[in-house]
Amino acid sequence: MLSNFFTTVFYQPLYNGLIFLISLSPWIDLGIAVVLFTCIVRLILFPLSRKAVRTQLRMKEIEPEMNEIKKKYKDNREEQARRTMALYKERGVNPFSGILLLLIQLPIIISLYQIFYSSGLPKIASNLLYSFVHTPHPISTIFLGSIDITQKSMVFALLAAASQYFQVKYSMPIQPKSDTPSFSNDLARSMSIQMKYVFPIVVFFIAYNISAAIAIYWLTSNLFTIGQEIYIRRAHKKAIV
Repeated sequence: MLSNFFTTVFYQPLYNGLIFLISLSPWIDLGIAVVLFTCIVRLILFPLSRKAVRTQLRMKEIEPEMNEIKKKYKDNREEQARRTMALYKERGVNPFSGILLLLIQLPIIISLYQIFYSSGLPKIASNLLYSFVHTPHPISTIFLGSIDITQKSMVFALLAAASQYFQVKYSMPIQPKSDTPSFSNDLARSMSIQMKYVFPIVVFFIAYNISAAIAIYWLTSNLFTIGQEIYIRRAHKKAIV
C-alpha cells in the first residue's frame, strides 16, 4: 500500500516529467535532461527554499536576544521555552519551515535516485507513462559527447562532493565557541563539522558507486542551491536596508 502510494504520488509523476522533457527536446542527451530536470524540480521547490533561508537569516538576526533569554532563564527551562516562542511570534519566525522543506524533498530525492539508478534508463518503462506522454526517440546516455552517465565517473563524483562542501559551508552558520559549554552548543558544533566534512565524503561514495547520473543530479542541485541562497540573501539584505 505504502509502495503504491509512493509510486503514484512521487515516482511516477517525476518519471513522466523527465520523459516528457526528453520527448520535447530530441537534441538533448540524458545528462543534459538530468541538469534541466533538476533545475525544474528546484524551481518548483523555490518558494519553500526561500522561506527556509529567510527563516535562517531571521534566526541569525535575533540570536543576541535568544542568547539573552537563555542566560536569563537558564535555571527555568519552561520559562525559557515560553519566552523563546514569544520572540519567534513577535519577529515572525517559523523555526519549523526548514523541516517542512526537508520532509518534502526526501521522497523527491528518493524518487530521483530510483529514476536514475533502477528505472532502466535509457530504456523507457512505457507502462509507467501517462496517456499524454509519448515514448521519445532513442536516448543518448553520452553527456556532451564525452561521458556515459549510466557508468561510474570519478570526475563527476569529486565535483558532486566539492559542490556539497561549498553548499554546506555557505548555507550553515559558523558555530562560535562558547565560554559556557552545553550539550546543545556541543551538538550544534558537532553537526556543523559533520555536515561540512563528513557529508561530502558520503556524497562522493554514493555518487561514484551508483552512476554519473546521480553525481550530475547532486552537482546541479548543489550549484542551484548556492545560487539560490546568494540571490535570497542579497534580496533580504536590500529589504532591511
